[in-house]
Amino acid sequence: MMKFTIFFMLITVFLGLTAMAQEPNTAEAKRAEMKKLEKMIGQWKGSGWIQQGPKRETFTGTENVQKKLDGLALLIEGKFVDPQGKVVHETLAAMSYDDKAAIYRMRTYLISGLSGEYDLKIAGDGYEWGFQTPGGTIKYLIQITPTNWTESGEFSRDGKSWMKFFEMKLDRVK
Repeated sequence: MMKFTIFFMLITVFLGLTAMAQEPNTAEAKRAEMKKLEKMIGQWKGSGWIQQGPKRETFTGTENVQKKLDGLALLIEGKFVDPQGKVVHETLAAMSYDDKAAIYRMRTYLISGLSGEYDLKIAGDGYEWGFQTPGGTIKYLIQITPTNWTESGEFSRDGKSWMKFFEMKLDRVK
């Protein structure tokens, strides 16, 4: 019985290794897709505004975007404060490429305790992501040049007319 068990284990390991050797190198394919997001990498600093109801708040802050896992993921850390120095937005996000769904995924964590997972799309020279919210849809549009990062947030009740509630302009620091 012991010989049969050892033989069965060896066959199982051999078949597993054979199957792994026949799979394409998905890590390299994912790295190739992630190169399309590399213009985000760097340290960014700037200002913006957000409007929630009738009140518009201004802020300044930074985004720090790093390549992780040899290019398989991006780590994004953002921190923004109001003119009095109070944190109005702080986030940690991880981006990666889901090769099975053929889409970029972004997982976010906010200082408020909220978190979420979103699809990120390449839209022309920039990026777009968003989500459904009670009463409508929120979308964010990001445009990045070698020296500037511009991001806007818009809300729509019907998916046709959009109202801007957020704008941020950052300069590359590093």
